[in-house]
Amino acid sequence: MELAKMDKSMGPRCHVVAMPYPGRGHINPMMNLCNLLASRNHEILVTFVVTEEWFGFLSSEAKPENIVFSTIPNVIPSEIGRAADFPGFLEATLTNMEEPFERLLDRLDSPRPSVILYDTNMLWVVGVGNRRNIPVASLWTMPTSVFTVFHHFDLLLKNGHFPADVSERGNEVINYIPGIPSIHMADLPTVYYGDGFKTLHRVLEYISWVPKAQYLLFTSIYELEALTIDALKETIPIPIYCIGPAIPYFKLEHDTSFFKGKINGTNYLQWLDSQPKASVLYISQGSFLSVSRAQMTEIIAGVNESGVRFLWVAHGDQASQIKKECGGKGMVVPWCDQLKVLCHASICGFWSHCGWNSTKEGVFAGHPFLTCPISLDQFMNSKTIVEDWKIGWKVRQGMSAKEHLVMREEISDLIQRFMDLESKEGKQIRARAKEFQKICQRATSKGGSAETNIDAFIWDISRCSYS
Repeated sequence: MELAKMDKSMGPRCHVVAMPYPGRGHINPMMNLCNLLASRNHEILVTFVVTEEWFGFLSSEAKPENIVFSTIPNVIPSEIGRAADFPGFLEATLTNMEEPFERLLDRLDSPRPSVILYDTNMLWVVGVGNRRNIPVASLWTMPTSVFTVFHHFDLLLKNGHFPADVSERGNEVINYIPGIPSIHMADLPTVYYGDGFKTLHRVLEYISWVPKAQYLLFTSIYELEALTIDALKETIPIPIYCIGPAIPYFKLEHDTSFFKGKINGTNYLQWLDSQPKASVLYISQGSFLSVSRAQMTEIIAGVNESGVRFLWVAHGDQASQIKKECGGKGMVVPWCDQLKVLCHASICGFWSHCGWNSTKEGVFAGHPFLTCPISLDQFMNSKTIVEDWKIGWKVRQGMSAKEHLVMREEISDLIQRFMDLESKEGKQIRARAKEFQKICQRATSKGGSAETNIDAFIWDISRCSYS
């Protein structure tokens, strides 16, 4: 199904075909990058490829006219419930999508694709591009540091840190990965141990295919991961671009259609307007995985006992439990415009699962974190936030995902200390968070490192389209 066509009278242009991994945490940064590409150069046409199900989710979102959707059939399990069998979903994206994607390429209107921008997880795109003599650009949507840990898997083997038994050896230090500050074994991405181990071979395969692409893009701010990025440039023989946070910061001031905050008949932005400045804790544990039922019960009770105001993103029975136990101290919503919420004056801190997109939005908004990681890259992100950047505190002090239950008394005390604006530690962590916000603002402003890298990428792919 072709969903939109451009006016061909506009003449030749650079044509980017974007193939995201079908998950919200991957589609969002790729769409944000495509928005930046399309708005910076109106001679760029972006064809954004999604399944028919994902088109239903995305079709109403505002976008530049030079971004069009094209769909492939629903050849993978539904987004709703995919977490129930994540390895099976992953295999489906690797085995079922290549053929319909090639058929889509065959029927695309001219101009011929200048480059295929693909999520690193969709490694088969490299083969498609190479067979058709179309350059491919790999977009990595986790931190550069996490990419580096996978890239140097051989060093973990050599130093005896794989297999990773974090329950017994979680405190052991890993200090030999180029460009990475010292980490503990328990900070490693969860695909290195436990149930996550089922997908490790696939992740390593993704990474091994990257040098066969023509470009590599990181959704990070260079100044935040400079040592890591510089070290990678020494080992990966293709151009690397650090394109900035790939969050919708560009919409905050310029897009008048940006979401107004009303959902299910309730306007959470109006509610935030009615709260005192720097008084609300924003809580979001992500949309893909969740903590155990027992731990969630303790979190809810701890937030209630702390007495703080909160805006909490939660769904289903969890949302009902929060509303029942926490009374009128806060608001519970099934979804919100997270960056807009975090930039609101009434927000004072961010309780986060430490997904990379959420981490970047929290840093951009200048808030400290309470980190409560669940899986994947989140433990390493939590370590970066707390130990390297020093802009957060850990909710759980243990060394692995299966560590002890954090009780309500601990949680209540932690939140109260965290929300105390007058304490010395509270002032210090907020001052640090504001310093990191300034780094983000400089990088994403005119002439900053993000704009410079995006423009360099546009220049390089545009040369391909006219060569």
